Amino acid sequence: MPVIIGAKPESDFSNPIGLLTDCHRRIERFLSVLVQVATNARGGPLEPEQRASFETALRYFREAAPKHTADEEDTLFPRLREINDEEARAVLAQVAALQEDHVRADRDHADVDRLGRQWLDSGSLPTSDAARLSALLAGLQRMYAGHIELEEREVFPVAARVLPPEERIAAGKEMAERRRAK
Repeated sequence: MPVIIGAKPESDFSNPIGLLTDCHRRIERFLSVLVQVATNARGGPLEPEQRASFETALRYFREAAPKHTADEEDTLFPRLREINDEEARAVLAQVAALQEDHVRADRDHADVDRLGRQWLDSGSLPTSDAARLSALLAGLQRMYAGHIELEEREVFPVAARVLPPEERIAAGKEMAERRRAK
């Protein structure tokens, strides 16, 4: 990622909640790239810069985004379930909907990846596939907007308040290990 002067430095594994939030910004950026390329090129030939950006964004959702999902479902949510805290129990009521979003996102990203690779391999997409790609991306943007807003407004602040420091450290270590395991 390019450095943006004045931008907040990204979190590291010592701050797993901050790292999850930083991942949301990457999801938004890479999704925006996919939408912008699909909108501008409409299934036609891609300029070299469009192609490179599109390939990078597809790779992000194929390789990195699933680790973010695992960070939430396998690391954060189970820890929240173990906390005997009223605030944690209240926010856990939202987790089922978030997990449904993850399932939908995985399914839709698989379709986006298939269509995107087809586009990259053949140099163009039939009109119906270009329209399908645009519809999938628009749906993902809507879903992520609500999903991210819920996590950042309710789930992450509660997790930051109720998880003991040793659990945050353990979560950060799990997240780091997930990225080392290829």
